Amino acid sequence: MPFLTAALYKFVELPDFADLQAPLLAVCKAHGIKGTLLLAAEGINGTIAGLPDDLKAVLTYLREDPRLKELEHKESWASAMPFYRMKVRLKKEIVTLGVPDVHPALNAGQYVKPGDWNALIEQPGVVLVDTRNDYEVSIGTFAAAVNPATGSFSELPAWVDREMQSGGALAEVDGVKPKVAMFCTGGIRCEKSTAFLKSKGFEEVYHLEGGILKYLETVPEATSRWQGQCFVFDERVSVGHGLAQGSLALCRSCRDPLTELAKASSLYERGVSCPGCYAHTTDVQKAGYRQRQKQVDLAAARKHAHIGNKQETARGAVQKL
Repeated sequence: MPFLTAALYKFVELPDFADLQAPLLAVCKAHGIKGTLLLAAEGINGTIAGLPDDLKAVLTYLREDPRLKELEHKESWASAMPFYRMKVRLKKEIVTLGVPDVHPALNAGQYVKPGDWNALIEQPGVVLVDTRNDYEVSIGTFAAAVNPATGSFSELPAWVDREMQSGGALAEVDGVKPKVAMFCTGGIRCEKSTAFLKSKGFEEVYHLEGGILKYLETVPEATSRWQGQCFVFDERVSVGHGLAQGSLALCRSCRDPLTELAKASSLYERGVSCPGCYAHTTDVQKAGYRQRQKQVDLAAARKHAHIGNKQETARGAVQKL
């Protein structure tokens, strides 16, 4: 597998982020790197891939900025280049919460290492919150975790407000806010969500260091509190303990994970629809998806790749870790 992929993010104050765009893009292109990097005043987020030495050269370039000296990344390998182009985009946020004056670099919750996570979430009174979206939670989560049932991360603040005001999971008890533990796929969403909770006056807020992926990688299955599979934003679709690839497929229309039950539904058509999206697409759209799937199948028969079947055309190349 000749291509190395790096998923990275860091919340750090970058007031000059716009000035970083052009030089960073030039370095990536000079090394044949492809993927997407997001820059914002609050930091950097993205996934890039290339030949190992070239990828490491770009990571070295990033870490030459003193503010990114401790930038961490997660590596994986691919037999073919997983992206088609290189993009460096300027954004208001590197992961969109939609709430101003939330600063994870300054005010995130307390990290909890995977080996200590079980002890925390088993404490009486701890509210365990899954900060991911509903389609992710549907295939796996921690036992007893609260599911906010959000369709996007930007819906989480409204859920928090409702739970605080309506006697829900985040409501005060005898004038005291509960202890909260939050988690997500790789860390970025729970860093921001814990900072948001602290801005709301929560004092005891914790999040899983390295996210679900680091937990599944390091915690033995025999002692794990994880149930099901973890959705990932690439062609593996899902992973389980030890980061072994899961058994799920992907709906090429809505990009949600497909269980065997979903594939058995009369509303499922390969490459066209699944029970979750069938009612949300028109007949014209379905006809277009059928034509696309036909071209994918023809390309596969000729042993050629087809761009329309790649994950990059789905929820985006930047992982919502």
